[in-house]
Amino acid sequence: MMAKKTMVEEEGRKTEGDQGEEGGGDGGSGVRTAETMLRVVPMGLCLAALVLMLKNAQVNDFGSVSYADLTPFRYLVYANGFCAGYSLLSASCTALPRPNTLSRSWLLFFFDQVFTYVILAAGTVSAELMYLAYNGDEAVTWSKECGVFDSFCQRATASIGITFGAVACYALLSLLSSYRLFSTYEAPLPFVGKTGLEIAAFPR
Repeated sequence: MMAKKTMVEEEGRKTEGDQGEEGGGDGGSGVRTAETMLRVVPMGLCLAALVLMLKNAQVNDFGSVSYADLTPFRYLVYANGFCAGYSLLSASCTALPRPNTLSRSWLLFFFDQVFTYVILAAGTVSAELMYLAYNGDEAVTWSKECGVFDSFCQRATASIGITFGAVACYALLSLLSSYRLFSTYEAPLPFVGKTGLEIAAFPR
């Protein structure tokens, strides 16, 4: 009797899931709008950090320096460019009302994770370089370059700070896409076997 009841519940939940997949979307329009805006914000931040770093160069009596002379800053520019493009693409996808399928949830989850780590790595290595530029390192005879190229360091610091703002947005997006993905999976149903023991039966 218990096994029969469990099978009926399983069929009911399966039917409800199919109906939800056919008629449901990402949730209410308010939730979809909020997520779209959350994906647009890092695009603006990445573009601002990219433009600020691209224009970052200084020439004085001691010499000249440009972002292109430093590998971490070049990586920061590329990372911000790719992340801005992804933000635009993902915002376009989430803005359109469509069913929240499992494959779509996996796709957003995967790329949100990838670009979060990409932009985080870019900000981290650039911040480490700026630390050395401000404080120097006597062990490797690295002088305090920001004492000479102060405006260059100020613009680079601003670009890195904006990049970490984008990192915070991507971290929130990663949490959101993770919740959406794993909430599509149902909890296992209890199933009483022949021995009288309850066995977890996952819905198909």
